[in-house]
Amino acid sequence: MERLLHYAWKCHILPLRELRTTDGRALEVIDSGQNNQDAGPDFFNAKVRIDGTVWAGNVEIHLRSSDWFRHGHHEDEAYDNVVLHVTENADVDVVNSKGKTIPQVVIPIPDSLRHNYEELLTTMDYPRCHKMIPEMPMMMVHSWMDALLCERLQERSGRVLDRLRETGGDWERTLMMTLARNFGFSLNGDAFERWGRILPLSACGKHRDDLFQIESIFIGLAGLLDKVGDEAMKSEFAYLAHKFTLTDTLQEKDWKYMRTRPQNFPHVRLLQLAQIYQRQSAGMSQILDSDTRDKLHKCFSVNGLSSSSMDLLIINTVVPVLYAYGVYHRDEKFQQRAIELLEGLKAESNYIMRQWSACGLSVKSAADSQALIQLKREYCDRKDCLRCRFGYEYLKVNK
Repeated sequence: MERLLHYAWKCHILPLRELRTTDGRALEVIDSGQNNQDAGPDFFNAKVRIDGTVWAGNVEIHLRSSDWFRHGHHEDEAYDNVVLHVTENADVDVVNSKGKTIPQVVIPIPDSLRHNYEELLTTMDYPRCHKMIPEMPMMMVHSWMDALLCERLQERSGRVLDRLRETGGDWERTLMMTLARNFGFSLNGDAFERWGRILPLSACGKHRDDLFQIESIFIGLAGLLDKVGDEAMKSEFAYLAHKFTLTDTLQEKDWKYMRTRPQNFPHVRLLQLAQIYQRQSAGMSQILDSDTRDKLHKCFSVNGLSSSSMDLLIINTVVPVLYAYGVYHRDEKFQQRAIELLEGLKAESNYIMRQWSACGLSVKSAADSQALIQLKREYCDRKDCLRCRFGYEYLKVNK
């Protein structure tokens, strides 16, 4: 429950009575400080008034005062600037590494807060806070959804920038690796990304005028020549592999075919990707110049690739790449375009969206669905209700 005490301090959920330190001095909390997620005191740059004197410094929180010693803070100079120790049970006095006694205050966790938190953690319902959704102010809902979308874009564009560093700043290879991963449509995403990492674009570029040779390289590197069953392709890949010393390939066992529809088979997707690559319709220049859904659909349009699949490629490839490109070049117009693309696309249709819609939350665009995917994965699945604004609304209700 120490996290709950952190929450009570951060959100200023303090007793209504006058606060006093354990030695009887009047205490006023001016600023609870900045929550520290790394090593060191729990809150930085707090400001409190003790017996009329203002103290600025750090705050440490424990359920019991004796935890201060158990964690070795009395021997750690990093805690010498702690001006207040917050605890629910002051069983001992605490001192810093210089032997100076640190003021303490007892902050009991309100029963209603404790009850609501335990209810959130133990319920089998999803979303856990579904009872509160219809009662939440729409301005707060939209604000939190915007913040979640921003989190997701930063997270996904961060992965693109990681690939960019891996490729030595090569945006074309970075785009291909990202596109390859998303051609796996979740089930084969990891295998497709490994394939994208070993794909020799320089070699492919020398045979870009011949679709069959591109298909041979794509399928051969994936180790799926037997799935295609084309003897001419096997022969062509053997020739090209010798010519370009292509020794690093995946194997058939690396790919998942179970519970996959024929149109989603990996070798089918690779043949589609070969067509897109061969006709040069979805390189970085085309992605940067395409500012509408229709233009992007033309980039990815090949036989067998549905409109909904192309939408997913926009959501999972184009948007993160555009956002990352804007971050890298410090050009906000690309970041804004990424957001506008999401706002113009229909929301993804999956069980996560259906669950949120069922409890009264409007899910209209891909911007909404991306925000809710972030909410589920980074907050709900981790039971991290204390960092969630919906959780905050649930916790503060005195039921």
